[in-house]
Amino acid sequence: MIVLLNPIAFCLGFLWDQAVGDPPKWPHPVIYMGKIIAWYDKRFNQGSPRLRRLKGALLTLILVIGSYILTAGIIGGAKEISAVFGLIIEVLLLGSTLAGKSLLEAGSQVLTPLKEGKLDEARNKLGWFVSRDTAQLSEGEIARGTVETLAENFVDGILSPLFYMLIGGAPLAMAFKAVSTLDSMIAYRNERYEDFGRFAARADDWANYLPARLSVGILSLAGWFYKLPVGYALTIWRRDAKTHPSPNGGNPESMVAGLLEIQLGGNNIYHGKVHHRAEMGDPLHELTWRDIERCQKLVRLGTWISFVLILSGIVFVNSIM
Repeated sequence: MIVLLNPIAFCLGFLWDQAVGDPPKWPHPVIYMGKIIAWYDKRFNQGSPRLRRLKGALLTLILVIGSYILTAGIIGGAKEISAVFGLIIEVLLLGSTLAGKSLLEAGSQVLTPLKEGKLDEARNKLGWFVSRDTAQLSEGEIARGTVETLAENFVDGILSPLFYMLIGGAPLAMAFKAVSTLDSMIAYRNERYEDFGRFAARADDWANYLPARLSVGILSLAGWFYKLPVGYALTIWRRDAKTHPSPNGGNPESMVAGLLEIQLGGNNIYHGKVHHRAEMGDPLHELTWRDIERCQKLVRLGTWISFVLILSGIVFVNSIM
């Protein structure tokens, strides 16, 4: 069943995220999702590989379905009290599924010290957002890590939630947020999570599949607006997106690499060990802090383009239902 989303609630939820983002002491749903995952992980991530896979799949289903049902129930209950109260709750829940403001702020937290030549501070800030070791990174490597984070999370933190709002309103957007949170916490290829997090990793791949490919067109429009080489970027996308270890991450990252005429990927260090990820794009110039600024502009405009497209879809769906 399609959950029709009120265009007013959608607009206000989007604007709330753009203006306010995630206040530090705000009771964000992801915090509670994380506590549930951590509790379950501590008690049930044990046994044979097959048993761990089953337990991990069960956790994923419980959290995703539970997030959908709980969100629908909260909004429905709030609307029973009053239409205005219901609208406020829906707006806040919609805004909490988006990461537009926080993503750009994350980029700025690295950008500001990098511009000032404070490499140690920039490395430390980047370490908050990536799992690779950052202690010895050069300016170019710091910029690369930041651009990769901005590009990939444009899909996961902005476009995908908007996409699921169109299909199923706040409940489905929150269910997607549960998938994303599971992926960030247990979808690692190491001894502890190789089996336990397998289903969560697959669920994240499935959930982001269409939005990741939609991002190619949206970033192309943003690049066209800024008079960047869109044709060249599409060539890079066709050539390099499939080389990314994620079935989805290569789409926005290769497009950004092409639009900015830079090369992403390469060697990263995890827990003291060097891991090579296939390069995307051509190194037409060395990465600097300016590339973070340019990427932020693409992400910001891409966010607003996504908003307009999804709003148009919501209005259309509401008009025919």
